[in-house]
Amino acid sequence: MRQTQKPRIVNLLMLTVAGMINAFGITLFMTPVKLYDSGISGTSMLLEQITPSCLSLSLFLLILNIPLFLVGLKKQGGLFTFYAIYTVGIYSLFAWLITNIFPIDVSIASPLAGTDLLLCALFGGVISGIGSGLAIRYGGAMDGIEVMAVIFAKRAGVTVGTFVMVYNIILYVICGCVLESWVLPLYSIVAYSALKTVDFIVEGIDRAKCAVIVTEWPHEICKALTETFGSGITRVSAKGGYSNRDKAMLYFVVNRYQVIRMKDIVHDIDPTAFIIISEVADIFSSNNNE
Repeated sequence: MRQTQKPRIVNLLMLTVAGMINAFGITLFMTPVKLYDSGISGTSMLLEQITPSCLSLSLFLLILNIPLFLVGLKKQGGLFTFYAIYTVGIYSLFAWLITNIFPIDVSIASPLAGTDLLLCALFGGVISGIGSGLAIRYGGAMDGIEVMAVIFAKRAGVTVGTFVMVYNIILYVICGCVLESWVLPLYSIVAYSALKTVDFIVEGIDRAKCAVIVTEWPHEICKALTETFGSGITRVSAKGGYSNRDKAMLYFVVNRYQVIRMKDIVHDIDPTAFIIISEVADIFSSNNNE
């Protein structure tokens, strides 16, 4: 058995690209015309505008995101937390480079779309969505709010998507009150819609993942997954069609942030385990204890 799962070079490379893409979309399209991204990114953009100039967007991204990822460390795992903090670090670094170092003027208008709010909202949202989706696909995350949603949405009796949407609605209302104008917050909603459209293409809207695990180590895997995620597992006896060896099929539902950790746990115990991941549109469960 393997004991530890180390960061992979390909994941780090793709997360670097994801952070750069997100920084490109936000700093070249949204920040110059004072549109707001969603989640912690949007919160950081608002704080940058209402605080002294020495407090930058990059600084707020780190200050607000990293504690949220650390709070989610136990549930999401050390590797995910490392990937997420790394991705936000790259995003913050390139946001700082674009706004402060590179010879690009983003102080009053987008270098590519000018002051056209609709173009800035659409392209900023789409590009940011691509970066966020890419980060998720390679085991990281771009925003700590979705990590908090994974942890607290079930306790609040809502879906992850609803939790994030409520946070963003509150954010845009606060932006409108602070600015005493609703034009920019309304266009920010357009950007958020564009971002979620890309997110749907990449991952699906708030869809859970069903894992079917075929293994010769069912007891150990069931114990590890249950202890890690606090969720039940369905176990079905099976037999290898070619090897004729006794196996088991495990059915396990996780959210999209937990897929990477689940695969790592399974393959740490059984490197030969066969895993099938599929999307789950609806999940129904009974509260009766039988």
